[in-house]
Amino acid sequence: MLKFILASLSPRRKQLLSSLGIKFKVVSHLYNEPKIKNHTSAKKFVQQIAINKAKSIKEKYKDYVIISADTIVVLNNEIIGKPKDYKEAEEILKKLSATKHKVYTGICLYYPSKKILLSGVEESIVYTNKLSKEKIKILSKRHLDKAGAYGIQHKNDKFVKKIVGDYYNVVGFPVELFLDLYKKLIQKIFIKKI
Repeated sequence: MLKFILASLSPRRKQLLSSLGIKFKVVSHLYNEPKIKNHTSAKKFVQQIAINKAKSIKEKYKDYVIISADTIVVLNNEIIGKPKDYKEAEEILKKLSATKHKVYTGICLYYPSKKILLSGVEESIVYTNKLSKEKIKILSKRHLDKAGAYGIQHKNDKFVKKIVGDYYNVVGFPVELFLDLYKKLIQKIFIKKI
């Protein structure tokens, strides 16, 4: 029987993983996330962070499948993570107002004792509405725990106009990508090579 760890305290990730019928324990990862700079490949950056999060708890949970994820927002090659305070959230929302930007989520499934590591990145394009100064002030206080300082699942925010790609990726846990990696993991563990 496989045992799973979700190396994330995100309520959205917990909720989405639960909805797939997977039983798991929630544990905080121990990875000290680097300061975000502009990278030549945002995809590689977010994928590596997800891998590093999973590896950070491998000693204690080597007999578990560790599931980790990391989400970033990218506007004109600039990587935008979580705001550190309200002021930064305001700056980010001003920047993202009335734009087309990308959201990347890296996912990792790591089974240390079997030396299996699978990872991938999902990409979605997000179009946003123009926000008034007042609306920016209100929203800046709501989503300090999210990359890009906004929450797609909050309908009354009215910030996101349209998404091209996986909605759940923008929430922070691309379900389809996860299921694809999960299927590969099961095949690697249980299907003997002929």
